[in-house]
Amino acid sequence: MTVQATKLDHSLEDIIAEYQGCDTVAQCYACGSCSGVCPVEKVVPEFDPRKIVHMVKLGMDEQLVESDMIWACSQCQSCIPVCPQNVRCADIVKALREEAKTRRIVELEELKELGQYAVVDGGKCIACLTCVRLCPFGAPSIREEGYAFIDPELCKACGICVLECPAEAIMLAPSPEARGDA
Repeated sequence: MTVQATKLDHSLEDIIAEYQGCDTVAQCYACGSCSGVCPVEKVVPEFDPRKIVHMVKLGMDEQLVESDMIWACSQCQSCIPVCPQNVRCADIVKALREEAKTRRIVELEELKELGQYAVVDGGKCIACLTCVRLCPFGAPSIREEGYAFIDPELCKACGICVLECPAEAIMLAPSPEARGDA
C-alpha cells in the first residue's frame, strides 16, 4: 500500500484519543502482543490490531474508517490484558467504527451485511418477547405493529436472540471474522 504524506490526517490520533478507553493510543510501540493473541488475525489476513493502531498514529484516516478491516474485529478484547502499554486496541477499533458511523461512511444496510446487528423478519415474528427478555443490551422491543424491532445502536451482534427466537424470525449476517475475510 502506497501512502502519500499529504493524504494523512494527523489529527486522527487526537480524535480517537477522545473516545473512552483510547487515551493511551500514543503509547503503542508496536510490540505485537495484541496481534499475537488476536483470534481474528488468525483467520482474516487483512486484520492486524497492531497495524490498525499504527495506522491511527500515522493519521491514515481514510484508509481506516472507509475500510472493512475495522468491522472484522470481534471485540473479544483478548488484546487488552496483554498490552504492556495499556493500549486498548479493541476500544480503538470501536472508536474507528463510531467515526465511520458519525461521518456516515457506513450506512445501516452495510452494517447489517457486515453482521454488526440482528434484524427481525416482521412477517415471522410472533411477538413472544423472548428476545426482549434475553437480550443483555436492551436492543429488542415490540413495535405497535405487533413484531419485534432490534435497535442497531444497542445491538452488539452477540446472536443470543437469533439462537433463542422460537419463530426463527431473527437473522444475523455472518461477520467478516466468521467469513474469514475483511
